[in-house]
Amino acid sequence: MILDGKQVASEIRAELRERAEAFEREHGKKIGLAVVLAGDDPASQVYVRNKIRGCEEAGIRSFSYYLPADVSQGEANGLISSLAENDDIHGILVQLPLPSGLDGEELLKKIPPEKDVDGFCAENIGKLARQEEGTVACTPLGVMELLRRYNISPRGKRAVVVGRSNIVGRPMALLLLNADATVTVCHSRTENLKEECLRADILVAAIGKPKFITADMVKEGAVVIDVGMDRDENGKLCGDVDFDAVKRKASFITPVPGGIGPMTVAMLLSNTVAAAERSVR
Repeated sequence: MILDGKQVASEIRAELRERAEAFEREHGKKIGLAVVLAGDDPASQVYVRNKIRGCEEAGIRSFSYYLPADVSQGEANGLISSLAENDDIHGILVQLPLPSGLDGEELLKKIPPEKDVDGFCAENIGKLARQEEGTVACTPLGVMELLRRYNISPRGKRAVVVGRSNIVGRPMALLLLNADATVTVCHSRTENLKEECLRADILVAAIGKPKFITADMVKEGAVVIDVGMDRDENGKLCGDVDFDAVKRKASFITPVPGGIGPMTVAMLLSNTVAAAERSVR
């Protein structure tokens, strides 16, 4: 069965609009998300447009800031600091990757944890590890929400995450662990990767290699989540999973596009609404 992230994300945006409208009625202002784009990377521009469009559908006010590729560190830092102090802005998103002249770590540290709607700051990652309330990285959170909406429980299941990035792999493993799965994290140095993947009841591919997960690496009836966004040898968009072959073995599988991508944007909007609601508690 196909896990339709596009459809679920549409339902989430409609739910968020109700919460955003309730917030505006009660507090007299819209929920605000600031989106900062530095440089002219074409893919980043597309991602930013999608996020702004999502804001409109969810009833969130978006503030867009476009910086030239040669912007100084001081100027970029100053912008983030001013957004951090702006009470009309409840979330700050810095679109990655940044131009080579900018120190991304330094810039992201300027975002207060309560406005870190990407869930990348050390405090929010620590809260996730300690199972405390905080903001969780959008892509792994989107995976969990998609599983929830299809009534797929990780409890007691063996989950394998292929990839260990701070943005996806590590928080994904923590979320699955917090949901009572038994979790294995695999990566480029893992020996016997095929055997590890074959043990998975839930297999999450987040390694960034097109069609890397093949049918002989997937257990019959497994739930397969493809976080990848790659291009195949013909330049066609694809994921980390060989979808056409693996779908015959999987009980559930996410497509690319239309799977986790839309869920990631939906969770960014959800994190923004949640940040606004927490700000007035």
